[in-house]
Amino acid sequence: MTDLVPERYTLAFRLYPYAKSPDQEAATPARHKVIVVGGGPIGLATALDLGRRGVPVLLLDDHEGAGLGSRALCFSKRTLEICDRLGAAGPMLDKGVQWNVGKVFHDDRLLYEFNLLPEAGHAFPAFINLQQPWFEKFMHDAILDAQAEGAPIELRGRNRVDAVIPAADHVALDVMTPDGPYRLEADWLIACDGARSPLRGMMGLSFDGRVFEDNFLIADVKMKADFPTERWFWFEPHFKSGDSALLHKQPDDIWRIDFQLGWNIDRAKELEPANIRARVDAMLGPGVEYELDWCSIYTFQCRRMGRFRHGRVLFAGDSAHQVSPFGARGANSGIQDVDNLAWKLALVLDGAAPEALLDTYDSERVHGADENILNSTRATDFITPKTPVSKMLRNAVLELAETLPFARTVVNSGRLSLPCTYDGSALNGPDHAAMPARTRPGSPCPDAPVAGGWLLNRLGRGFTLLTIGAPAPEVLTAHGLAVPRLALDATPEIRDRYLGDAEAAVYLIRPDQHVAARWDHYSAGAVSDALARAIGKE
Repeated sequence: MTDLVPERYTLAFRLYPYAKSPDQEAATPARHKVIVVGGGPIGLATALDLGRRGVPVLLLDDHEGAGLGSRALCFSKRTLEICDRLGAAGPMLDKGVQWNVGKVFHDDRLLYEFNLLPEAGHAFPAFINLQQPWFEKFMHDAILDAQAEGAPIELRGRNRVDAVIPAADHVALDVMTPDGPYRLEADWLIACDGARSPLRGMMGLSFDGRVFEDNFLIADVKMKADFPTERWFWFEPHFKSGDSALLHKQPDDIWRIDFQLGWNIDRAKELEPANIRARVDAMLGPGVEYELDWCSIYTFQCRRMGRFRHGRVLFAGDSAHQVSPFGARGANSGIQDVDNLAWKLALVLDGAAPEALLDTYDSERVHGADENILNSTRATDFITPKTPVSKMLRNAVLELAETLPFARTVVNSGRLSLPCTYDGSALNGPDHAAMPARTRPGSPCPDAPVAGGWLLNRLGRGFTLLTIGAPAPEVLTAHGLAVPRLALDATPEIRDRYLGDAEAAVYLIRPDQHVAARWDHYSAGAVSDALARAIGKE
C-alpha cells in the first residue's frame, strides 16, 4: 500500500475518488488513445474537450480532486467563451464575480481607471473572479454531463505517474496507486502536471527563463466590505503594507489581497498569522473584522520549454510555460493551449489530418507563450524596479499618468490576459485588406449578437464557413471534412467586427474559433485550398 496523498493535502472538493481499475490486473499493459496527466484546470479541460469530440481519453491525477486555496483566480472572457463551448461556463458565470473596471493608485491618489470591455454586444464580461477549486469543480461537473451523454472520458484519482518511456508509436507509463504499481500505454500523452511537472523532469527536458528577485504575499480574507467589484492596484501604497498591493473581490465574501514584500525576506516569518494580520490591518484600517482564509508567498517566474511537442508527448499549461500571476496569464493561456490542441489531435486520430498538424500546436502556442512572457516581464519590471534610477523613471510615469492619458499606456500593473492572434502561422490562408484588422487570419473570432443568440455559440466544434452578404453552398465537402455555412446579416456589430469596408465577406473559421482565411466572395477552390492549409495538408 502506497500513500500517494500527504496528510497535509486537504481537498476542497473530492471529485474522483480512487477506485481500482481492471487495467491494474491486466496481463499486458492496457493501451489508450490519449492519456492526460494532471487534474487541474488544464488537464480537466483537455479531457473534456477531447471527450466531447469523441476521442477516448483517460485522465490520471495523483490526488482525488481540487486542493484548497484560491490560486488561479481571474478567468478571462476568452476562457469563458471556450468553457461555454465545453458546457461549463454557466455555473462559472453564476458563481463568479464579474468585472470590467480596474483602478490604478499611487500612494493615496487615484491615477486613473480603465474599462477592459467598453464595447457592447458580448455574451461574457471581460473577467470573472472565481477561485480555482470552483473552476475545477464546474469543469468536473461538465465532464459528468459529457459522460452521461456518451463522451468517452475516464478519470482516475490517486494514480501517480512515476516513469515515462517514450517509443516511436506510443508512450509507456509506470503508475503507482494505493494498490501498487501497474503499467499503461498511450498513443498520445498530454502533460498537464503543473509548473514543477514531474513528467518534464522524467524526460530530462529544460524549462528556461527568468526568476525575478521579489516576493509577493497572497492573503485571502473573508469579510463584509463595500469595496466595488473592480481590480484595484496601488504603487507605493499609503498604508505601507508592501511596495505594491492588489485588491480583488472573490465569491463568498472572500477578498484577494497581494502585497509586494521584496527579495530578502524570511518566508516563515512573513507567513505567521500575526504578521499577515499586521499588513492587512494597515491596509483596511482599524476595526475591520475579517478572517484569514488562505495565504501563500510566491515569486515571479517567466519560463517555458524549448518545444511543447516531444514526439508523442505534448505539454500544456504551466508544465509548458510559466508567467507571473499579475495579468492573469497562467490558467487563461493554458486554456488557450487546450483550445488549440484538442481539435488538432482529434483530426489526427481520425485520420483527417497528418501528424505534422501537431507541430503547429507547438509553433502557435510557443508564439502565445512568448507574447505572454514578454508582457509579464514588462509588467514585472515596471512593478519591481531594481535600481534607484529605474524607480525614479517609473514614478515619473505615474505622476504624468494622473493628468495625461498618453502616459497611462506606459503604466503596467499587469497587462491583463488577451487571447493570442497567430500572426504568421503556417495554417493561415488568404486575407482581405478591406476587412477589420481584429479579424485577420490567426485572430480569435470576437463574439456578437446574431439571430438566435450569440455568434460563438453558432460556430460549433468543427470548421465553419461564415458568410455576410455572399452566396455560398450550405455545406462544403473537401478533404474528408464537411464544412457547414453560417450566413449572417450585416448588423452594426457584425459590420464593425467582420465586414469593415468590404461589400461582402466569407470567412473560414477553425474549430478553435480562430480565423483561418477570409475573402470578399465565395470560391470553392479557394476555400478548399485554405482548408487544406488549415489542417496541415499543404
